[in-house]
Amino acid sequence: MFAVTRLRVSEADAGALPAAVDVLLAALAARPGFRDGELGRCTDDDGLWALVTRWDGVGAYRRALSAAEVKLAGAPVWVHALDEPGVYLPQEERPPGG
Repeated sequence: MFAVTRLRVSEADAGALPAAVDVLLAALAARPGFRDGELGRCTDDDGLWALVTRWDGVGAYRRALSAAEVKLAGAPVWVHALDEPGVYLPQEERPPGG
């Protein structure tokens, strides 16, 4: 599965975001089930960014987010997160009718 977290970041905070995401990705990488992650900036809106992470499954993702070190590392990133659904199953992994 993969998770997409869209972030609305001011120009004043944009310079610090990549380093903060690196710290978060390092914390996530230490958790079981983490595959990889990357940060991207929108080509049409400089204030919009996306953090995409890939996981072995929803359970691994949720357990990772509950870890204290991930919560601490993620706070400077998630303060910019948009409140919207962001966890997806690739089409080939979706249950029938889902």
